Amino acid sequence: MFTGLIETICKVGSSVSKTGGIRLTINLGWDVKCGDSIAVNGVCLTAAGLKGTAAEFDVSAETLSKTTLGKLKAGSEVNIERALKADGRFGGHFVQGHIDAIGKVKRIEKKGDFWVYAFEVGKEISDFLVPKGSIAVDGISLTIADVEKTNFSAAIIPATFQNTIFKNYKVSDMVNVETDIICRMVKKQLDNVLGQKQGLTVEKLKEMGF
Repeated sequence: MFTGLIETICKVGSSVSKTGGIRLTINLGWDVKCGDSIAVNGVCLTAAGLKGTAAEFDVSAETLSKTTLGKLKAGSEVNIERALKADGRFGGHFVQGHIDAIGKVKRIEKKGDFWVYAFEVGKEISDFLVPKGSIAVDGISLTIADVEKTNFSAAIIPATFQNTIFKNYKVSDMVNVETDIICRMVKKQLDNVLGQKQGLTVEKLKEMGF
């Protein structure tokens, strides 16, 4: 479990192809143990090997097909967050490190000391885009400011801009997007009760005792 509060930006040491995936080496600068969970641009990975303070991560073909990790190369900067400790403070939102879709940066606007970023995502997650709801972009916990069809926007404060890879984004860059697990769970249960096609109606509410 993660919070979406990025701890540091690290550089990829290497990305080496191997049968069925790749092995990423990232210079973390921390003491880590094999088996530790680390979110790399929002993707939960397991430290499989250590080289000093650098950690090695095996990334499967399945993960590569659903994230942007395959585009990383030596020198690429990535957002890093360690898994939340049981006694840690929870400051963002529930982030699992399981990517739902790859999004695209559509627009970047500078507004005074702040920025507004707009992202385009696929229809498969459009039901989970809720104004004022939570979303994770490359592992960063954000609040959705506005939604238009399959686009959403978020306001970025200076601290987030400076301390994450947001400052590196350009229009058309691809990003990892994870929707809010609570939103997904609520929709799943409503679909089970109401049926995906029927939706919520007055008649259905009466049948349910409301």
